[in-house]
Amino acid sequence: MDYILLTLGVFLALAGFFGCFVPVIPGPPLSFLSLLMLQFTRWGNFSTAFMVTMAVLAVAAVVLDYIVPAWGTKKFGGTKRGTWGATIGVFVGMFFGLPGIVFCPLIGAFIGEYTGNNDTDRSLYAAMGSFVGIMTGLVLKLILSSAMIYYFIKEFLANI
Repeated sequence: MDYILLTLGVFLALAGFFGCFVPVIPGPPLSFLSLLMLQFTRWGNFSTAFMVTMAVLAVAAVVLDYIVPAWGTKKFGGTKRGTWGATIGVFVGMFFGLPGIVFCPLIGAFIGEYTGNNDTDRSLYAAMGSFVGIMTGLVLKLILSSAMIYYFIKEFLANI
């Protein structure tokens, strides 16, 4: 049974890493599940505090993935219309893969801003904030998933 859980854990770790780039696959939660699979084997010996911390971080990463593009729009001077446009763009973009997740919030923020002020330059600047927010979320997910993979490998190798 240990080998099945270990194999599943490795698969989940890889899926979690690649899930950081694919909008439909929740990267950090899958990476956390890989730690959980290892924990149930003879090679896993994580503390409860560590596992709870990783679970909270995985959930936070999913939540932030939806919030950060809107935050970026607002930080770059976007109005509520631009923020709503970026938020709607994130949800619409999920149906169009990676290009949709990158460009739909940008387009949504631009449309939202433009309908509010008819200023192309200001609208583009706010839309760039959405893009910066998306890239920030991507980097955060990659760091978290990579850290979980690191701990997966470290724990396994320490207990062979």
